[in-house]
Parts: sequence; structure tokens; C-alpha cells
Amino acid sequence: MTTTLVLLHGVGLDHTVWDDVRPLLEQALPGAEVLAPDLPGHGAADRVDDDVTLAALAEAVGAHVPPGAHLVGFSLGALVAQHLAVHRPDLVASLTSVSSVCRRTPAEREAVLARLEVATSDVDAAARASIHRWYDGTDVAPEAVERTRAVLAANDPAQFLACYRVFAAGDAEVAGDLHRIGVPSLVVTGGDDPGSTPDMTRRLAEAVPGCRAVVVPGVRHLLAVQAPQTLATLVADLVTRTRSHESPQRPDTTTAGAVHA
Repeated sequence: MTTTLVLLHGVGLDHTVWDDVRPLLEQALPGAEVLAPDLPGHGAADRVDDDVTLAALAEAVGAHVPPGAHLVGFSLGALVAQHLAVHRPDLVASLTSVSSVCRRTPAEREAVLARLEVATSDVDAAARASIHRWYDGTDVAPEAVERTRAVLAANDPAQFLACYRVFAAGDAEVAGDLHRIGVPSLVVTGGDDPGSTPDMTRRLAEAVPGCRAVVVPGVRHLLAVQAPQTLATLVADLVTRTRSHESPQRPDTTTAGAVHA
């Protein structure tokens, strides 16, 4: 039986965010099929309605996910993956949530709504703010930063805003059902991520039964770009354990330096 991984990107990005991770996963999991589709409303994917919901995004993505896939979702993609794990468990063999928000506090919700307001009035300013939030203080190569900037600039503003509204509210839509996720699960975020914080990762790990939490020191939001080897190693370990029917160990929270995956 073919092992299939499906990698789901974040809002405003596209499948290219996984370019450094995909070959590492293919190397670590010989024979596995690693898919990285564009989310609806992004890249070459179908357009979404202005009032699109998390459920609608998940339904559209799920139509192209083969049964028993290992889902890896980043940011908005993590919310989509969580929704599928709850409502389409037949599609999901394991779940990795990367840089995922979870049960935002009132202050955290106010912050994301403020970013949405900026994007509504000036989408270019929102893109510039995202670049600063994701890359300031990192050693990511300038050409990688420029590739991200180009993807953000290529977005259809209306489609971006429709999907950003899902990102701003989607954690509340799925939060009450996280306890229903019954597959081996991992949540991982950067220790310096100001939006999808380590606290959110701990909340998510506590909400999903048997979930393991990993915080990667010195990394911001774009783990797939800043720490692709670390991320690929963690994902491959979960997939390997799941395939062998071995339950992944569950420390309360782990730093990447302590992970021997």
C-alpha cells in the first residue's frame, strides 16, 4: 500500500513553501508519495467564495486527499487538516500541525483581527508586515525571502482576504472538536513564532488526545523554510511510527534539540 503525505500550506502562500521539505521527506520515506497542492483561493487552485468557511475549505481539499493519507498542515493548512481529521477520519492516518494557532485568547484574537483590518485596507502593507514577522532576525537566505515576497505579491487580494478571514476565525470553528481526533498527532512550532506561539502549541497538544508537542528553538513562523530538515525529520518519524503501529512518545513539550527522531 502506497504511503501518501499531503502537505497543506498557509494563507497567502502556495505549494512552493514546501520545496525544501518535499525532497527530504522523499529521501526519509522511500517510495512515499508526497503531494503539495495549492489550497483553494491560492496559486493555481480553484477560487473560493467571499464568505468561504473552514468547513468549505476542508471539503474542497478533502476531495483530493486519498484515504489514509498523512496530513501535514502549516498555519491555515493546519486548521484545514485538523478539520479533516475530525470530520473525515477515513482520509487521515496521522496529523502534523505546523505553526498552528489554537484557541486564541481575546488578546490574540484582537491581534489577528487587527492584521486582517490592515490587509483589508492595504494588502501590500499586510504582505510587508508578514515578511518582517516571519523573517526578521533569522538567517534565511535573501533569495528565499524574495521568493516568499513574490508569492505574497501574486495573490488575488479578494481571495487572500476571504482565506485570511478563515484563518482569523477558524481555530474557534474547530476548537470544540479537537478531542475527537483519534490518529497519531504531532504539533510543532518555532520558539520565536510571535503568531502561532509555543503556548498555542501546548494548548493544541493538550486538546488532541495523545498528541506530542515540539518547540524548535530559534525559529520563527516558516519552519518549512527556516528549518526544513528538522521539520522533515519530525514528520518522517511520526509517519514511520504510524505505519509500524507504534504510538509516538509523548513528552509534555519537547525542544528540537532533545528530539532524536
